[in-house]
Amino acid sequence: MSKNFEEQIEKLEGIVAELEKGELNLDDSVSKFEEGIKISKECNKILEEAEKKITILVNKDGEITEEDFETE
Repeated sequence: MSKNFEEQIEKLEGIVAELEKGELNLDDSVSKFEEGIKISKECNKILEEAEKKITILVNKDGEITEEDFETE
């Protein structure tokens, strides 16, 4: 993915602002909405990948070890 999370969120915010203005015709609104959904999915994928990389430092018997982050 060429764009980072922050850039994608900024682009998504721009699309939301355009849609909220209500100045687009129906076809353009649907097109922008589709683009927004695509960006939203890309952001979700970026977050999922980041979540996989998270580790938690755990103190066990005086030693610090790393464990993979697990969602419950």
